[in-house]
Amino acid sequence: MRTTICDLLGIDVPVIQTAIGGVTCPELAAAVGNAGGLGTITMTGRGAKGTVKAIEETRALSNRGFAANFLLSYDVEHEIAASLDAGVPWISLFWGDPAPYVERVHAAGAKLMMSIGSVDEAKRAADAGVDVIVAQGWEAGGHVRGTVANMALIPRVVDEVAPLPVVAAGAISDGRGLAAALALGAQAAWIGTRFLAAEETFNHPDYRARLLKAEASDTYYTTLYDVGWPDAPHRVLRNSTIEAWEKAGRPTSGNRPGEGDEIVQADAAEKFVRYEPVAARRSFRGDIEAMPLWAGQGVGLVNRAQPAGEIVREIVAEAEAVITGLARL
Repeated sequence: MRTTICDLLGIDVPVIQTAIGGVTCPELAAAVGNAGGLGTITMTGRGAKGTVKAIEETRALSNRGFAANFLLSYDVEHEIAASLDAGVPWISLFWGDPAPYVERVHAAGAKLMMSIGSVDEAKRAADAGVDVIVAQGWEAGGHVRGTVANMALIPRVVDEVAPLPVVAAGAISDGRGLAAALALGAQAAWIGTRFLAAEETFNHPDYRARLLKAEASDTYYTTLYDVGWPDAPHRVLRNSTIEAWEKAGRPTSGNRPGEGDEIVQADAAEKFVRYEPVAARRSFRGDIEAMPLWAGQGVGLVNRAQPAGEIVREIVAEAEAVITGLARL
């Protein structure tokens, strides 16, 4: 299965693995790339040395290209510079204005993709000169930029920014979702929650176990996890933190149950508090269940752990079967 964007991205199949906080890793991105898709690594917060290390580790595992992802709500100057200096072919941006980065990315020989949540934001990104638009529907897990669902958002964005290629994001967990995204005019699918069940992903086992049992109705759209990043809507699995906050009458930030409590730690120096927007990594110890467990509404379709390459191949095979079946109608 190939679409026009496959040639642009240098991939074999139209599957892109989303950057998911601190749990995406070189092993995951390399496995997705080796299976023909595009892997993505979150570089935000790694610093220049950590970024270079992640790039080198990915390249040691795969000779395929990958994307470096950055949240513009944070200071990512050193990480972007390190990625461009290292020759990363794709820079992925979210939550901000891509205009200041377009010329710089292109001058380094790389391409730029921008995640957006509305038609207006897509038009601004296209006018700024980005190479790919990632249109994220409201169903998505993690931080959610817009308020419109995929079925309405994707075709409108496709129409507005044509001929710029569009990637569909939000609650796409299997081949039926990929086929639907292509039918709406997108050229690829941007998939996150399904890859949280990949064996290579650096998420905590307790987090993964919760995902594998969850349904769409277990997800919760909120701004609750706001320490260091206020007023940024996101979708997570319901948990004890949410239930305690609701029981207390949904108080505002600063007055919530357990605010400031240290609930997990990675080592003696790195600790995290309740309501902090940090993904539950494999190395964490503590009250994992109380953390923000990012998940999109497609989580009900994620029911077993698999190698990332197997996930890519399974999604593509399912999509091909759906498209072949529709052609017979």
